[in-house]
Amino acid sequence: MKKMRMSLIVLLSAAFIFSGCATWNKTQKGAVIGTAAGGTAGAVIGRASGNTALGAIIGAAVGGASGAIIGRQMDKQAEEIKKTVPDAKVERVGEGIVVEFNSNVLFAFDKSNLSNDAKTNLDKLVLVLNNYSETNIEVQGHTDSRGSEAYNQTLSEQRAGAVSGYLTAQGIAYDRITRKGFGETMPKYSNADADGRMQNRRVEFLITANEKMKAEAAKQTTN
Repeated sequence: MKKMRMSLIVLLSAAFIFSGCATWNKTQKGAVIGTAAGGTAGAVIGRASGNTALGAIIGAAVGGASGAIIGRQMDKQAEEIKKTVPDAKVERVGEGIVVEFNSNVLFAFDKSNLSNDAKTNLDKLVLVLNNYSETNIEVQGHTDSRGSEAYNQTLSEQRAGAVSGYLTAQGIAYDRITRKGFGETMPKYSNADADGRMQNRRVEFLITANEKMKAEAAKQTTN
């Protein structure tokens, strides 16, 4: 019975996320996703969809009224990132934010050391991240499918490490950041053409509420 209930939750959550609801805003969706899904469903949906960002954000959600409060704060932060970092792709997902940089913005081809332009873009992002200190940041490295799996895995880890190291050097607290490399295993775009491969060579920032923000949101719901 328990397994059946969890399967139903996952299916309903996935249906909600992938189909969407045109009349609901991101904040409302965040509240529902958090209530319905949680960590287990988030992990399942993330694997099933091939979207690690989606799964991680769902897994971190609290849902309900607290999730709606967090969603409003994330709305504000996402808009600020869009204005401050025009070279980044910014997407609101549930109770979190996904910030995507094409690797061409950050790295030379097949390299893991940050370019000067990359540092300029990351400096802009740091300004916003420091203004919203009650968030956690997961840095994910991804590659296209060219080259061996082992090589791509290592490159993605090195790139995620380079970015997260730069963030901490610019004042982002170390305990806010986690880093992961996924190599070629989680493409968001087609690897069948040059444009898709270029977009798959990316670094994503997953921004979610930390425990302090969650506690404050919960407190607001009782006042």
